[in-house]
Amino acid sequence: MALVYIVEDDESIREIEKIALENGGHRVHDFGNASTFLKKIEEKSPDLAILDIMLPDMDGYEIVRRMKAAKSSKKIPIIMVTARTTEVDMIRGLDIGADDYIKKPFSVIEFITRVKAVLRRTMAEEEASVLSVGEVFMDNERHMVYVDETPAVLTYKEYELLKLLMSNTGIVMTRDVIMDRVWGTEFEGESRTVDMHIKTLRHKLGESGSRIKTVRNVGYVME
Repeated sequence: MALVYIVEDDESIREIEKIALENGGHRVHDFGNASTFLKKIEEKSPDLAILDIMLPDMDGYEIVRRMKAAKSSKKIPIIMVTARTTEVDMIRGLDIGADDYIKKPFSVIEFITRVKAVLRRTMAEEEASVLSVGEVFMDNERHMVYVDETPAVLTYKEYELLKLLMSNTGIVMTRDVIMDRVWGTEFEGESRTVDMHIKTLRHKLGESGSRIKTVRNVGYVME
């Protein structure tokens, strides 16, 4: 899943955001001020930054301006979170490069929904054209999978499931996350559906299917 940075000086709000994201399978780093956050993104860029506007050392608008001015951080998606609720504030944030704007107070459901929407849009735009794990090679432009250069014939869902696992190599994908990312939140089937697709996927990948490991009572990971 995604690597998300949170910048929020209110510890209670920051903890709520962090727990909600981690429960969704994301990796999270949180910061109480702008300076430590800006240093961190120089070391490693996140898939998403969630910024409070009212911070003790710098306001969120200035953070966005600095991020968009730097080559290394200008493409990082940004969601601004603030108690400022005027239309002018919203337009200002979006005009300088923010991808979305969440008003305080907010519900956890609204927060997660907006995060998912931004990640789905931005990560889809940056989807790798090819993926490779061991002997398994995925060509997303041709929608083909090869194992030791031999084509593997997969169904659409098997392909999407494999793509999710290969895109997150070494990261455990919970059944709930897999259901959401591959089948969508509107799907009302059972998690057994995931297990059955994993079984057929392993079979079609032959010996390479053993790279898909079961994490008991949690989900699956590709190594």
